[in-house]
Amino acid sequence: MSLTELDDGLVRSMAIGAVFSDFGGKIRSVGFHRTDDLLVTSSEDDSLRLFDIANAKSRRQVKVTYHKKHGTDRVCFTHHPSSLICSSLYNLESTGESLRYLSMYDNRILRYFKGHKDRVVSLCMSPINDSFMSGSLDRSVRLWDLRVNACQGILHLRGRPAVAYDQQGLVFAIAMEGGAVKLFDSRCYDKGPFDTFLVGGDTAEVNDIKFSNDGKSMLLTTTNNNIYVLDAYHGEKKCGFSLEPSQGTSLEATFTPDGKYVLSGSGDGTLHAWNIENPSEVARWENNIGVASCLKWAPRRAMFVAASTVLTFWIPNDGEAPAPADPSADQQRPQ
Repeated sequence: MSLTELDDGLVRSMAIGAVFSDFGGKIRSVGFHRTDDLLVTSSEDDSLRLFDIANAKSRRQVKVTYHKKHGTDRVCFTHHPSSLICSSLYNLESTGESLRYLSMYDNRILRYFKGHKDRVVSLCMSPINDSFMSGSLDRSVRLWDLRVNACQGILHLRGRPAVAYDQQGLVFAIAMEGGAVKLFDSRCYDKGPFDTFLVGGDTAEVNDIKFSNDGKSMLLTTTNNNIYVLDAYHGEKKCGFSLEPSQGTSLEATFTPDGKYVLSGSGDGTLHAWNIENPSEVARWENNIGVASCLKWAPRRAMFVAASTVLTFWIPNDGEAPAPADPSADQQRPQ
């Protein structure tokens, strides 16, 4: 379903329209392409999977590849619909190959990016060019260009960093422990942040940070399952929500494309949606897949995905029950 203007009623009507349950473990990361109707997932079975979201109810996987040598962790699309950036889990100390530029079309590694000494926990592609950022548990953020192997810039920080570009690609944000958010001009980041915000009263590390599409808000999710919506220009807290603990599982929250709603999972296995213009909960769903560690709304459709060890597509309810997934996907042998 194409994206129309969202309201409380439409958000409240969202229900599971498709289920994929053949993952060999927990789903670690999900990402939508900005302009094509595609979704990518990475999971504990070392797979990367592409899905055609325009036909989500037909349960059609476009491609499955396996990456046993490096593993699959954070993943995001480049501007090309069959090319991805994926972070590695294995052999980081011996090879230094913390990030790979991959072609899903022919299951080929186009480039390695070396530098991080520990797991990459945040990954973001620039919306306007071939630049991307990675944040690692080695307490650094590195800036890269798809066209060259060498790191283009490095920022040393305290604690676990989360990174995000705004939708114009002119500004990027780095969030870290203690609720500190630093804003950089992407054209002259070496001059340091041009602004710093502090979310008072929360000393937890930040799992994730996102900008709304209109650039007016930022969304922070912390390791103690607090969610904050901040004014992106001045740093004031617009609203905040606390969720049930989820031991061993980090949560992800997401904006709707219009920036009016925020969705998140919770430690009790429920999903929640809030209207942030008039802060209030508008929907609460039982999703029956456990704690959803990955949650994203599609850029151009009335659809979101929630994932644990199972991937679910949520669409406005038309009264039909979801059918079994079609297992016929183009699968590649492990590498």
